[in-house]
Amino acid sequence: MKRMTVTALVCLFCLCAGNVFAQGEEPVVLIDTDMGKIKVRLYSDTPRHRDNFIKLVNGRQYDGLLFHRVIKQFMIQGGDVKSKDAPAGEKLGDGDLDYTLPAEIVFPKYFHKRGQLCAARTGDDTNPERASSATQFYIVTGKHFTERELDKMEAENGIKLTPEQRQAYMIDGGAPHLDGAYTIFGEVIKGINVVEKMQLVPVDENNRPLKNIKIKSMKIVK
Repeated sequence: MKRMTVTALVCLFCLCAGNVFAQGEEPVVLIDTDMGKIKVRLYSDTPRHRDNFIKLVNGRQYDGLLFHRVIKQFMIQGGDVKSKDAPAGEKLGDGDLDYTLPAEIVFPKYFHKRGQLCAARTGDDTNPERASSATQFYIVTGKHFTERELDKMEAENGIKLTPEQRQAYMIDGGAPHLDGAYTIFGEVIKGINVVEKMQLVPVDENNRPLKNIKIKSMKIVK
């Protein structure tokens, strides 16, 4: 996936836009898709990602793009700028803009429970700073874990889950193996049932839905 460092223009935009939300107001974005509507709240703790997402939404960058990668009990991913009008069966996932965003990983406050809105990125081997894609994002669906499974995870990885994490992963589900490695910049506040429906659609060998799931529009509603 093509990546470049954050441009001065983007940094300037984030600085200016950040002033609008300096009092901790958390904007809400409505994602209208072929399968229903999803509302997400953007965190004030991740101002660069919040402001970049708002810029893209206001610029109608996402309108017509696809949820191009869907994995059951894991996540749904969209934002590939090359996905609009992409031919059926074409492998997607490399489309992006010419900049990245510095990581804003607020862990353990934000972790990969169901419904979290997160920034996609390239792997640690080529991206040790864990910088985020300019446009691509994913929403966690994840799986449910038993207490025993979480105990085993802690022992094998030398970690200690917080009580909040344990409860969320057992009751709501999530993807704990991604914790602390990707920027989480918002969460679904309405329409999680739409997200759950999306994760169940038939996909090809590249996890692209056989029937396109289009983002019809996005807009700021708060």
